[in-house]
Amino acid sequence: MSAQTTSINIRVDSDLKSQAESLFADLGLTMSGAITMFLRASVGADGLPFPVRRSPNAQTREALREFEAMRDDAAAYPRYDSFRSLMDEVLTDA
Repeated sequence: MSAQTTSINIRVDSDLKSQAESLFADLGLTMSGAITMFLRASVGADGLPFPVRRSPNAQTREALREFEAMRDDAAAYPRYDSFRSLMDEVLTDA
C-alpha cells in the first residue's frame, strides 16, 4: 500500500534554494527527498534533529553575570520580608 502524498509550499531565499539544490544533487537527492528526510528525522527525534541554540545578546550576558554574582555572594544583596517592602524600595529609588 503506498502512502498518500501532499504538497508543501514554502518561500526561501533564491540563493539558499540554489545552494541547497546543488548540495542535494551531489548527494543524489531531490529537494523533495531532502525535505522528506528532514521531516522523518524530526518526527523520529520528537523534535528538531539537531540542536538549536541562540547566543545571548549583550544585555542578557550582563544579566547572567549579575545573577551569578548575586548567587555567589548572596549576603551582599538585600533580602525582603515581603513584596511590599521590595516595592517600597523600588519606588523610593525611582
